[in-house]
Amino acid sequence: MKPAAAVSTIALCAASLLLGAVPALADEAVATTEVRDEVGAVQPEEAQEVAAVPPAGAPAFKSVFDGNWATVGLGAGLVPTYAGSNNFQLFPLPLIVGRVGGIGFRPAAAGLSLDFLSPQPSVVSRDKKPTLSLGPTFRFRNDRAVDSGDDVVDAAGQLDNALELGINAGLSFPGVLNRFDSLTVSANARWDVLGAHEGRVIEPGVTYATPIGRGMLVQVGASAEIVDDNFADYYFSVSPAQSAASGLPVFTADGGLNRLGTLAIISVDLDGNALNGGLNVYGLVGYSRMIGDGADTPYTALRGDPNQFLLGLGLGYTF
Repeated sequence: MKPAAAVSTIALCAASLLLGAVPALADEAVATTEVRDEVGAVQPEEAQEVAAVPPAGAPAFKSVFDGNWATVGLGAGLVPTYAGSNNFQLFPLPLIVGRVGGIGFRPAAAGLSLDFLSPQPSVVSRDKKPTLSLGPTFRFRNDRAVDSGDDVVDAAGQLDNALELGINAGLSFPGVLNRFDSLTVSANARWDVLGAHEGRVIEPGVTYATPIGRGMLVQVGASAEIVDDNFADYYFSVSPAQSAASGLPVFTADGGLNRLGTLAIISVDLDGNALNGGLNVYGLVGYSRMIGDGADTPYTALRGDPNQFLLGLGLGYTF
């Protein structure tokens, strides 16, 4: 294990889901103030859901999520030094997510995504319809642009940093298994604009989130990464010159399905009530598997491991 020279792109993929927990937890918290209008209609088995709700006519509690809000913080984690590496690095991770002027923002795999259709958090009622998210996204990619911790891999030469710009879209379905959970299907497509890999990346994903009480949210996500030939050739091919410098065999990579992964997250508001903001803690564990030429390349097959793991912990403040 070695200190991180730069933030891992694998780690920041996790950040996108990790901070996505905040608005989902806000939905459940806001729900506790709105559900009082339904008290007269609840069935006996639903009584526990509204037991803690103030009586009708009581002053409404102002939520931190009314209007503009943000969560900022810092996390730390342990991740591979590059996609396919079996060396790990400890990384620092700045965190930010929120909604200002009706526009949502959240981290997205070493970058940022904006949501121009971001809804105000609200109760997940039985007749609430799916919500759409749409906006630009960007990602900074530094795979093998910094010290990988492997002298053979480094001998093949460092790569250039890539900046990928694109668009992200998602569709969230509330109330799937209970009144306050949600299932979100999303995808983004990005293109390198710095002339590094000069390729395209498509990342579809699905996330299920459900609150446990007012102060805890459990979230499980699955995602894939699909790359084109330019991307695969840049990161996974071994040219004759690279082979001579490193001793790795010559390899020609093609695009296709590059990665499948899953991530589990638990987020906890430290005073047990997400509605009033304040400090919150996030823990995550993830696994992904390199697929196709991303697994077959000598950088992974001979010098790394197609099985990729990550652990992380973050502390945030919501206001």
